[in-house]
Amino acid sequence: MNTFAFPALDDGSVFPPGALAGRKISQRTARPRLSDSLNDPRMADTDHDLVLQSQKGDPAAFEILIQNHQRMIHSLTFRMTGSTTDAEDLAQETFLRAYAQLATFRGQARFSTWLYRIALNLCLNWRQSEARRFRLQAACAEEFAARQDEPEPPLSSEIANRQVQSALLKLSPKQRAAIVLTVYDGLNHAEAATLLGCPEATVSWRIFSARRKLKRWLAQNGGAL
Repeated sequence: MNTFAFPALDDGSVFPPGALAGRKISQRTARPRLSDSLNDPRMADTDHDLVLQSQKGDPAAFEILIQNHQRMIHSLTFRMTGSTTDAEDLAQETFLRAYAQLATFRGQARFSTWLYRIALNLCLNWRQSEARRFRLQAACAEEFAARQDEPEPPLSSEIANRQVQSALLKLSPKQRAAIVLTVYDGLNHAEAATLLGCPEATVSWRIFSARRKLKRWLAQNGGAL
């Protein structure tokens, strides 16, 4: 179980003094699908009440919202970055921005959808630094070099998952987002198009193109999507 904490912020912070600052938030490894949140009316009702309390200045209510949705958000940010550290940073930034913009939430969409859109936009704007890109490439090179020096073992689920994640990172951010939303989060093309702010046909084309690339790359390494 991983944890991340909101930092103690200076005056002018989006948080009132003492609210959420420095509190540890449990980050479980289970990966709920966004479609589950979108289709669960009980979650929507609970979120509605908690959002109203948060907008009235109750930090404890917003902390419950974090606990309800952190696994979903962390799953997205990890799939989009392939880095645990970057995923946690982006997940934390998602909730910080959500808190800062909470007054603008009018309930026209489910809170989970609104929160997911914030996280998705952060991921799409995320750029790998040269050092991060070098570390990823070096790690992959070492792994494949080690495999060449010993008899080929059966492909473990852990190695297969790493190969899939590595292949995902080769896609453009928009193609990667389309795959993550539909394959991993269970959204249909229309729902993904709403989150991405583009026509459904565009999402379908991105998925078609991304799947062709992924199949080619994974076939070269014996993986599968």
